[in-house]
Amino acid sequence: MNNSPSSQFSIGIDLGTTHCVLSYANISGIKQDEFVQHVMPVPQLTAPGTVEESLQLPSFIYQAHDAELAEGDIALPWTGKPKHLVGEIARNLGGKTPIRLVSSAKSWLCHSGVDCKAPILPAEAPEEVARISPFQATVAYLEHLREAWRNKHPDAPMEQQDIVITVPASFDPAARELTVEAARTVGFGHAILLEEPQAALYSWIEKNHDNWRKQVRVGDIILVIDIGGGTTDLSLIAVTERDGNLEFTRVAIGDHILLGGDNMDLALAYTVKSKLETEGKSLQPWQFQALAHSCREGKEKLLNNPELESIPVVIANRGSSLIGGTLRTELTRTEAGQVLVEGFLPQVPASTRPVMKPRTGLRTSGLPYAQDAGITRHLAAFLAKQQNAAGELEGVKLAENASFIHPTAVLFNGGVLKAEVLANRLMTTLNGWLEAEQAPPARLLSGNDLDLAVARGATYYGVVRKGKGVRIKGGAAASYYVGIESSMPSVPGIPPEIQALCIAPFGMEEGTQQELPNEEFGLVVGEPVRFRFFASTSRREDRVGTRLNHWSRDELSELEEIEITLEKEGGKAGEVVPVHLCAAVTELGTLELQAVSKKDNARWKIEFDVRSGD
Repeated sequence: MNNSPSSQFSIGIDLGTTHCVLSYANISGIKQDEFVQHVMPVPQLTAPGTVEESLQLPSFIYQAHDAELAEGDIALPWTGKPKHLVGEIARNLGGKTPIRLVSSAKSWLCHSGVDCKAPILPAEAPEEVARISPFQATVAYLEHLREAWRNKHPDAPMEQQDIVITVPASFDPAARELTVEAARTVGFGHAILLEEPQAALYSWIEKNHDNWRKQVRVGDIILVIDIGGGTTDLSLIAVTERDGNLEFTRVAIGDHILLGGDNMDLALAYTVKSKLETEGKSLQPWQFQALAHSCREGKEKLLNNPELESIPVVIANRGSSLIGGTLRTELTRTEAGQVLVEGFLPQVPASTRPVMKPRTGLRTSGLPYAQDAGITRHLAAFLAKQQNAAGELEGVKLAENASFIHPTAVLFNGGVLKAEVLANRLMTTLNGWLEAEQAPPARLLSGNDLDLAVARGATYYGVVRKGKGVRIKGGAAASYYVGIESSMPSVPGIPPEIQALCIAPFGMEEGTQQELPNEEFGLVVGEPVRFRFFASTSRREDRVGTRLNHWSRDELSELEEIEITLEKEGGKAGEVVPVHLCAAVTELGTLELQAVSKKDNARWKIEFDVRSGD
């Protein structure tokens, strides 16, 4: 899909778990040396009746009680009655009444166990609180950004601009499709997707202008570590050379790890809760949620202000039995360091792996958070799994006897890593692993604004698509497979064997498709059928048409099953139509699978928007 023909601006949107950011650049008649980026201050309510601008729009929605706010209290510059309370006011009010706060919509989008278009948020709210779906929340954030843009640029409708929306590299096809659908819902029909780690590197390139070439060299393996509010995202990008020019190629991505700043806030909240309990004070569940919000603010203050030794923590109380109606304590720098540094970034050997514990049979509904909070253990597992990720690239050599791929440079992203103590611990641990294998230390690529880099990088990518700047070769973030059921005779208690057929290999470029005309399958039409899909972030030797009879859990992970009814097109319900398959990675950045009739070339599209419940 081409860029919007009448576009004046390249717009990058970081649709983050905890914050959204909008960056833009005028691209009409652009020249390489004239490229100027801006991050748009977003008007938003910060308190009832108070509108302020901020470079970040907090990704929260507050479901206020009907009588909680007067009509004039929620007016925005473009409307007197917004559909949703979005941004800073939502976060502030939600800190006092957490049961009405919608958060982490982005993480819910990639949760395979829920219907993302069902009203399930806030997740643990009582019946009297109105709920919305993760999809609706995503639409609400985009609508707010669209109206904020229109308020500032009335002559350049956002719908007519080139728009790049970022997603985690580990987003599966369904989560990517839902993001694109949300963009279409607000009028961004031509928006494309970009992986967040790539966006961070694009921002670093743009920030350094031509000097970036002096900081990297052929053979470099750049490790991008993105620790945001809700997730940890890991990627490897190799530096290669073609015709004397440096190139970047994304060679590996990590799993989707729900582990980030939110987990850190909860850990601090439990620390403070324990301290209060030793003093004979107990917390109600709603107070604990409020405490977590207080700890988030405290964490940011302590980590970013070295002169502070402690900060007060005050928790509101609805009863009158306590003096002053509040609980008071403090969070010290020592406590924060012990919990955050040692708890989340322990110095462990490179051979360490995340601890996996047997799960309890019955659990409350919620997000599938990482079981092990040790980010360094997840990093060690990722580097070992991707040991041979760059083996096929010229100029990139893996050291002999290496037990993991050796990064030569590191790029940080995400608000968590603004804290110097956390960034230093990560670099110290990684370089300790490298030193143990007689490898040179990795150097830190600095210069990015860790809160704004992803949006800025998305804007730069829009310029790259115009033929300017440096492009990162990416393509499909994983190898994707469809399950093929064998036609073996029925055997009691033994399910039919399943083969995994590769339909899109790792790195398959956007805007390309692959057909398997020589592979014939029977497609059941006119009645409900199920499709099983698998993904691998480590099998890069497989090509379109590769069949796997056996695989380990580490090699392939199963995606959410798709159940659909394909139109019978004049045939009988339950008819089996001979077809071959065609897979495509669209220019939007989504995966598409079609079954093509061997009889008349009729095509059936197997949708990856599997969490809508439609």
